[in-house]
Amino acid sequence: MDVVDRWTGQAASQLQDALRMTNQAFADRLGVNLRTVATWHSRPGIVPRTEIQAALDTMLERADASVRLRFRDGLRPATAVTAQALRVAIAVVQRDREVLLVCRRGDESISWQFPAGMVKPGRSPAVVAVEETHAETGVRCTVRQHLGSRVHPLTGVVAEYALADYLMGEAENRDPIENAEVVWVPIDQLTKFIPSDRIFPPILEALA
Repeated sequence: MDVVDRWTGQAASQLQDALRMTNQAFADRLGVNLRTVATWHSRPGIVPRTEIQAALDTMLERADASVRLRFRDGLRPATAVTAQALRVAIAVVQRDREVLLVCRRGDESISWQFPAGMVKPGRSPAVVAVEETHAETGVRCTVRQHLGSRVHPLTGVVAEYALADYLMGEAENRDPIENAEVVWVPIDQLTKFIPSDRIFPPILEALA
C-alpha cells in the first residue's frame, strides 16, 4: 500500500493528476475550498493541515491500482487534467476609516488578507467579491470601483481587486476552517497587519 509520510502541495497535486480530476472536483471530494487546491499548485512546498493530510491519506487508500500507479510514478500524461487558469476576486471593504480583514489559517502559520473568492467562468468578479465577503464575514457591501488586476506574487493566480463600501452586518467568522478571525482594522494601521510591499499599490492609493 502506498503511504505518504507528509503531504505537500506537490504531492496533493500529483494525486489530483493521478485521479484525473479538475480543481473543483478535487476540492469537492476533499471537502476543501477551491482556493486551497489552487494554492497547492502555486506553492508546491506548502504542507496541508492535519485534517486535510488525513483526508488525502483516505483518498489515496481508496484509489484503484491504476491511480496509485500513476501517483507513485509521478506520471503526468497528456490526458490528465492540469492546473486551471484561476481568477480570484478580492474585496477591499471600507467602513468610515476602517477596512475589513480576515485571518487565514495556513499550514503552520496564519496571515491577514482581504476577503476573497474564486471566480468561476462566466461570473463577474464584482459579484463574487460581494458574495464571498458576506459568506466569509457576514458583512454586506457594494462595489464602488474596480481597482485593477495582477498575477498575485504569492499564489500565482489572477487577482481582481474591488473597492467596496460597507452596507450592513456584524463582522463574524463564518468560515472557521479557512479563517481564524475577522476584524475591522483602522486604515492607518493596515500595514501592521499586511506588509505594505504585499499590498496592491492601488489599494493604498484608494484608501489614502
